[in-house]
Amino acid sequence: MNNGSCDADDSEIVHQVVAGNVNAFEHLLKKYQNYVLGIVKKHTPYDQVRDVTQDVFIRAYQSLRTFKGDSSFERWLSTIAVRTCYDFWRKRYKSRELLMSSLSEKHQGWLEEAISDKSTQSFLERGLQEEAREILDWALERLSAEDRMVLELVYLEGHSVKEAAGLLGWSTANVKVRSFRSRKKLHKLLSKQIEHRRSGT
Repeated sequence: MNNGSCDADDSEIVHQVVAGNVNAFEHLLKKYQNYVLGIVKKHTPYDQVRDVTQDVFIRAYQSLRTFKGDSSFERWLSTIAVRTCYDFWRKRYKSRELLMSSLSEKHQGWLEEAISDKSTQSFLERGLQEEAREILDWALERLSAEDRMVLELVYLEGHSVKEAAGLLGWSTANVKVRSFRSRKKLHKLLSKQIEHRRSGT
């Protein structure tokens, strides 16, 4: 988004809202609605995007007093958006009843080819392809919310460890360890599916 004077405008609107002019928040909502939608779409199921986006703006409104203007409002809002998505998965995973079904024959064949080099790197690089995304969604449902967010932020969206740490509110050391472990877990899960295919189980 824009910087400079627009950031000053955002800060002024935040000041107005905090001072009691709650209607001024609508300007921020309209300005950043598509931006937040774009973030949420990357991290939540399609049928949940609107609700999670609404939650982001509710949290942003409730937290406006914590916005100090040290960074742009856009950056501050993106952090709230990512953490709201993270909380969505934490709640969903706590209440889920997951059927550990196998992948379809079509997906297993594609998967075996994709990670035939015993590495998840090529698979992650192809993560935006339709079949890869379907397999990845299946696998991410079987990992923790923490693993899911790290894989998406670092390996699918290309954020640096420092950027991911800032968005999630974690230490860089935690993100480094989690990103290493989450890739290992993903590889183990996908490899297990290939073994099932080869053994016919």
